Amino acid sequence: MTYKKGSLVGAREPPPMLMLGFIITSTYGLFPLLLSLLLLSAAVSATPHLNRIPKLSLVRGISFLQDSRSTVTESVINDENCLAERNSENCTSFFNQTLDHFNYRPESYTTFKHKYVINFKYWGGANSCAPIFAYLGAEDQLAREIPVVGFLTDNAPQFKALILYIEHRFYGDSIPYNLSLAEALNNPDARGYFNSAQALADYATIITYVKRKLDAHKSPVIVVGASYGGMLASWFRLKYLHIALGALALSAPILLPVNLTLLYGYYTIVSNVFQEISQTCYETINISWSQIDQLASTSHGLQNLSETFKTCRPLKCASELKNYLINMYIDLAQYNNPFKNQVAKLCDVMNSNPSLPTLEKIFAGVVATYGNVKCYVNATSNDPSGWSWQICSDIMMPLACNNETMFQPYEWTLRSHKNDCKSLYGVAPRPHWISTYYGGQMQDIKLFGSNIIFSNGLKDPFSSGGVLTNISDTIVAVYTAEGSHCLDLQARRTNVFDPNPYWLVKQWETEVEIMEKWISTYYDDLKKLQDS
Repeated sequence: MTYKKGSLVGAREPPPMLMLGFIITSTYGLFPLLLSLLLLSAAVSATPHLNRIPKLSLVRGISFLQDSRSTVTESVINDENCLAERNSENCTSFFNQTLDHFNYRPESYTTFKHKYVINFKYWGGANSCAPIFAYLGAEDQLAREIPVVGFLTDNAPQFKALILYIEHRFYGDSIPYNLSLAEALNNPDARGYFNSAQALADYATIITYVKRKLDAHKSPVIVVGASYGGMLASWFRLKYLHIALGALALSAPILLPVNLTLLYGYYTIVSNVFQEISQTCYETINISWSQIDQLASTSHGLQNLSETFKTCRPLKCASELKNYLINMYIDLAQYNNPFKNQVAKLCDVMNSNPSLPTLEKIFAGVVATYGNVKCYVNATSNDPSGWSWQICSDIMMPLACNNETMFQPYEWTLRSHKNDCKSLYGVAPRPHWISTYYGGQMQDIKLFGSNIIFSNGLKDPFSSGGVLTNISDTIVAVYTAEGSHCLDLQARRTNVFDPNPYWLVKQWETEVEIMEKWISTYYDDLKKLQDS
């Protein structure tokens, strides 16, 4: 199959690149944990700006490719035994990972248990130099990510590839000092080791360790990541090109942290997704914000809103409700896929009774989205987010919306972001560190990079910060007009009565074709080297 520059057959041309909108001492025991959760919850609620930055995740919020509560069944085996047996599927091990890869202080040599999972089922073995697909975990526990990474298990058989999944430090079972995530986030000394550079060094260490243990020194490695993990995969190829032959970066808004120009792409795409499905639904949402504000300003307005939306606790301000609704809408649009079409289902419910008052229509949409539960909006959460720390340290995500969307205008400034982060964590982000450390601007990638696939769907709001045009002959953009966030990460559907859309099949085929070319070229070069 041939592919056009920066596109797939049937995909419309993306907007010009200049017009893209860039989205912008440990404590232990139950009481300290609850205290740290309360402190974090109170701090985040006091910094509402941070709540407006969507999480880059595979299984975020309402739904993605499957129930986000699903986990993979793992066989936990001693690290040495797992690598020695070489015949297990989803064999889980823990590597003694170095806490600090970049310093030589005594505490830098502290180690923690770092989780990785190996699938030997399809591997052709080291003697045949069969490849290794290394999945770089992102901001979630690995057990929740593996079930949705169907692309790898679909294609590993034809490549005879080993699949290596590596968890991101500070997520899941890979948190240093044996802390919970809440404890780690509340510990300035611990969370200082929580950044993308340390994570990439973790991946490099485990990949080289596994290759050494398997005598697979000549097996080529392709790193794969999606969303934030896709950013990590592309950066890994740029920083560790001696380890990775290539990178498949799916739905990776790699341009966001390196371009702080305040544009409005993310919310514009969210609004377009709703407007294309139902103009009436779009307009209902658009007018609801002013009605919420107007009602909240009256003497018993917040009480009335609390009753209308069956909140778990009385609302303290209108923004509490509005942020909840905003997150619901962007979640639906970001993960809207052709198999579930959650946005259409929401709009059908909101449009079903035109005589209902606007806010009752909005609440009907909430129920349609989250189901008929006891209460909504402000349920107590005991699940702290590591992402709030990451966007306050090295992963900057500027985000704003103008008055041409279905949302109220919202401005983002570096000053306000720094103030929020200082309030929450006592530190300010370094806005230019990503571009300094990884490059990441288009010209940097073109001059110094190679063998990267940037895959996107244009219905994904984060595609506004993705690479949508080929950068060079070996750094290519593969996109579809209808795709949503990380849609091509999923497994192929086998139901003949509900088949995969042709454009998604073409996207998969193009990605595989490029990866095959990388590996074929590698084997040719390896043979020439051995014959010389």
